[in-house]
Amino acid sequence: MASAPGRQPLAMVADIGGTNARFALSDDRPGPPPLLRPASLPCAGFASLQHAAENYLTTVGARPARAAIAVASPVGGDEIRLTNRAWSFSRSELRQRLGLESLDVLNDFGAVAWSLPALGAADTETLHGAIDASLCGPVTVIGPGTGLGIALLTGSVECGWQVVETEGGHVSFAPQGDEEQAIARWIGARFGRVSNERLLSGTGLSHIDGALAADGDLASALDRSAPLRDPAAIVEAALGGHDLTARRALARFCAVLGSVAGDAALLHGAHTVMIGGGIVPRFIPFLRSSAFRERFLAKGRMAARLESVTIRVITHAAPGLLGAAMFLRSAAG
Repeated sequence: MASAPGRQPLAMVADIGGTNARFALSDDRPGPPPLLRPASLPCAGFASLQHAAENYLTTVGARPARAAIAVASPVGGDEIRLTNRAWSFSRSELRQRLGLESLDVLNDFGAVAWSLPALGAADTETLHGAIDASLCGPVTVIGPGTGLGIALLTGSVECGWQVVETEGGHVSFAPQGDEEQAIARWIGARFGRVSNERLLSGTGLSHIDGALAADGDLASALDRSAPLRDPAAIVEAALGGHDLTARRALARFCAVLGSVAGDAALLHGAHTVMIGGGIVPRFIPFLRSSAFRERFLAKGRMAARLESVTIRVITHAAPGLLGAAMFLRSAAG
């Protein structure tokens, strides 16, 4: 998609995860921010974020003055270290190296939260609640990908939107039932501490699958020479219907996601839960038929409160990029 004649790109926007570095340009035309010249680069192909960004800007032949970069890590200071990728950078140094007048850095799921007001009906799929319900905060944003992101969107169209970035994916896992207790013991033997992200992520699905295949053998958790199955292969095998362990792993993944999403909704007082990330959109029908909804509501006296919460899956191809562009508009405003 090309920008309008004579219109200069407003900014570069980027969404840097543990696996892929996504880039685009955006301008100030009315309506939802456009994502121009989008590109997705494998993080493994570059030594640093700076090199990936320079490669993108050279390829598209643009030198915008502003940039907003969403990263999968806390973003409190000048020094940024990605949680699931061995990249680090100084935001002030990166701004200078890229020749930018201004550089904003935000958390990746904070960016996903910023995208929500700009999403159209075709950009989400409703799991529960009214399909045409308007967006109204508080909104819990949660999503398994390379890690587990959680953020909070508050406000309204009339009053404006605010995003609260969190590291909620690193909250301790609360297993329910014998199978989850066994999975927690296996992951605990492997890592020491068991967070929600250890289960609700790409590698988390591999951990669940490995724990179920081990059938209680904790020695296998310590054997790093035995490779775990690739999460995409587990999903494919589960949806194929002939691999019992893969189906059990994906079903347990969905159940745990329901519990954690319900917990987050109660913590945030949410009216809506939006599920993002790169994993769940691959198996929405499986999620519908799983124990996700049952576990989401299994909160004792608070079950009735959660009955009214709308639950949707984000299907937009690049909500992090869209959210970074929305953040820039909000900051400019």
